[in-house]
Amino acid sequence: MSYIETIDLHGETRESARQRLTATLKALPKDTRQLVVVHGFHGGNALREMVRNFKHPRIEQKSIGLNQGETILIIKPKGNTVK
Repeated sequence: MSYIETIDLHGETRESARQRLTATLKALPKDTRQLVVVHGFHGGNALREMVRNFKHPRIEQKSIGLNQGETILIIKPKGNTVK
């Protein structure tokens, strides 16, 4: 069982990070409920802003925790997505 997954986007461009995030969301196991996206914080805000503005049918909500270099995506159960 995999309720929480993590993806690290450090060093990616905005476009390559967007592609990796899209592919990761598509491939998540159906029991995943959270995706922790590590985008960094000290190297600039481009990836953080891309992640926090990113839209995808599997994302139910976004949570900003205490770590400014991470955004937590709350994932909809796979059977409840709208295509």
